[in-house]
Amino acid sequence: MIGIIDYGAGNVRSVLNMLSSLNVSAKIVRDGSELSNVTRIILPGVGHFDHGMAGLHSRGFFEPLNLMVMTNKAPLLGICLGAQLIARSSQEGMQSGLGWIAADVVAFDRDKMNGSLRVPHMGWSETWEAEGAMLPNPFREALPEDARFYYVHSFHLLCDDPAKAVLRTWHGYEFAAGVLCENVIGLQFHPEKSHLFGQRLLRAFATWNPAEVVK
Repeated sequence: MIGIIDYGAGNVRSVLNMLSSLNVSAKIVRDGSELSNVTRIILPGVGHFDHGMAGLHSRGFFEPLNLMVMTNKAPLLGICLGAQLIARSSQEGMQSGLGWIAADVVAFDRDKMNGSLRVPHMGWSETWEAEGAMLPNPFREALPEDARFYYVHSFHLLCDDPAKAVLRTWHGYEFAAGVLCENVIGLQFHPEKSHLFGQRLLRAFATWNPAEVVK
C-alpha cells in the first residue's frame, strides 16, 4: 500500500487518481499516525519550501517519516516540492529540509539563461537519464528516449555528488530533473500530470525494490 502524504501543500487527489488508473493500491495519509499502515510513500507538493516543512511538522509527519525512510528503508518518491523537501535546505526559505540527500535547493541562475526564457519553468520538457547514472531498472525501463514531463518550478536541486542526479533536463542550462539516494527518489517534474510518461514512472515506483543491485 502506497501512502500519499497530505501535508497541506499540493493536490494529492491527482496523484491518487493516477495510481487508481494503474490499479495500484494507494491512500491519502493525513497525519503521521496513519503511516503504520503503508509500505511505501509518495511525498507530493507545490508551493513554498518553508510552508511545506511547516506542514510536515504540524501534522506529525516529521519523526514517523524519518523512522520509515531512514531506519526502515521504505521506498519514498518525492514530487516537485516534495522532491525539494528531501534536501538539506532551500534558497526559497529558512527552514531546514528533511536532509535525506546531500543536496540543496537553488533558484534558477538567470545569468546562465537566455533572456527570452521565463521563470518559473513551466510546461513540457524533454528529460533523460544522466550519463553514467545508476538508475534502478524499473525506472530505466520506464524512461523511453523521447520522454517528456510536465514541470512547474522556480527552484531546482543541486547535489553535492553529481552522480545522485540520475535524471536531467534543460531550461536555459542543464540541471537535475531526478535525484536518487538509496531508497529515496525525487522528481522535479509532475508525473501525475505527465500522461503516459508519468504513468510509466509511477508504475515503476510501485514495483521498485531499492535493495536490488543496480546493474
